[in-house]
Amino acid sequence: MILDILFIIVGVAMVLIGADRLTEGASALARRMNVPEIIIGLTIVAAGTSAPELFVSLVSALKGTPDMAVGNVVGSNTMNAMLIVGCAAMVAPMTISRSTVKKDIPFAVGASVLLMLLSLNSQLSRIDGIILLLGFAAFMAYTLSQAKHGQAETTADGKAQNPWLSALWVVAGLAMLVVGSNLFVDSASNVALSLGISEGVVGLTVVAGGTSLPELATSVVAARKGQSAIAIGNVIGSNVFNILMILGLTATITPLAIEGITTVDMAVMLLSVALVWFFSRTRYTVERWEGAVLVVGYLAYLCWLISNQL
Repeated sequence: MILDILFIIVGVAMVLIGADRLTEGASALARRMNVPEIIIGLTIVAAGTSAPELFVSLVSALKGTPDMAVGNVVGSNTMNAMLIVGCAAMVAPMTISRSTVKKDIPFAVGASVLLMLLSLNSQLSRIDGIILLLGFAAFMAYTLSQAKHGQAETTADGKAQNPWLSALWVVAGLAMLVVGSNLFVDSASNVALSLGISEGVVGLTVVAGGTSLPELATSVVAARKGQSAIAIGNVIGSNVFNILMILGLTATITPLAIEGITTVDMAVMLLSVALVWFFSRTRYTVERWEGAVLVVGYLAYLCWLISNQL
């Protein structure tokens, strides 16, 4: 078990470093091609920080552990909305734009509701996967249309990165994500079986925590720098990516049987993003005390998960 725990740590490190390299390389390429900053933020940054969830979920499903794949997404989304937004708001109150409150966050709520409805029969079929992917296509079309109506700002990045180096980082990042995900999933499954813990719970906690670290780091740093839009946009974008693109793609490749993820877990995921929406509507700001409420709520959910395993 000690060796498995060591492999989990190594796997998480590889996944995080791979996501960072992939995001940096992709962003540099986008800037090189003069893609507007808003599009980079809403797509590449959100996709990059969701890359760990994508690879871990795909590998989990292909290795015959669908509960870990679904648990990873459900757990990550809950952690994103409650722990990450909560921590970011506690670092500095987050100002939320009217557009985000009225359009972007409702999309994340809708994605959560759609996942709950499709999961009522305890499985995600290939047809369900295609439905989720169509939802993702609609989200991307909406995001790009909004970007065209906004200011097409480009980032003046003092040091332009060599395009070949950027491409190399993308390839290296993908390779690290694949290897790290395999190592992580295998080791986490072994530890779960050794301790008698269900793969669903491991996915909701350990796996979700490891793959959500990019979102946590990105959002807290952005909040500290006063970039609330990046912080909340990263979380909302990642949540939509996780459900519509990651589970959609995974279920399309291999149908997912959902056994270890309960209705309570799904409900908490929906409640978490609904709470962020509610707090955002009050003066379009998530205050420090509201962030504390979100963090305490997540810790209470975590305690409930652990107590059910004892």
